Amino acid sequence: MTKPQGVRDRNRAALTLAIKEDARAQLATAGAQALSLRAVARNLGLASSAVYRYYPSRDDLLTALIIDAYNSLGDAVDQADHDGDPRARWLSLWHAVRNWALANRHEYALIYGSPVPGYSAPQDTIAPAVRVPLRAMTIAHAAGVKDLPIDPVLHDQLSAVTASISIDLPPGALARVMVAWTQLFGMVGFELFGQLVGSADPADALFDFAARSMADFVGL
Repeated sequence: MTKPQGVRDRNRAALTLAIKEDARAQLATAGAQALSLRAVARNLGLASSAVYRYYPSRDDLLTALIIDAYNSLGDAVDQADHDGDPRARWLSLWHAVRNWALANRHEYALIYGSPVPGYSAPQDTIAPAVRVPLRAMTIAHAAGVKDLPIDPVLHDQLSAVTASISIDLPPGALARVMVAWTQLFGMVGFELFGQLVGSADPADALFDFAARSMADFVGL
């Protein structure tokens, strides 16, 4: 016989999922700025107080959606990665990010688009957010990317970063990974938000060229 607590847990999980699904639908139709717990409750046929027991504020729900989006992207990259040649792993990472973004445009906009006015992301979002960049650093480390002289201020900034993670990547190597990282999301953002229409649209060939060019730049 199923224990009552197990039933409650399943019901809670099902309602949590329903709340998030409705909130994601709001992202698609109205954007993150207009996300409303009252609208979620109305759409699900619930009292507002029922939704507030799960997410006390709009920002709590927004944080849950952001964490889910980062983890979904991280999972996609994890599944695409494989042991072997670092350059092949790098290209797989790039294409996995793009494929995820094309399939999840509103979630991409939530985590890499314009900031939501009045919302400040809590510490809980940091670990999910760094999953993909940490994998890029791991690939560079596996390739033995060498250090290069960089500006002293930047060297000190990135030395502090490398001291806080378990990847022994020289500051000059990390600088190149970070430049490539911004290039990746610049490419994806330009494609998703229509900036390549009339030039390199569809962007498959340009994106692949950029991925390979950045692999050369990083030293893979």
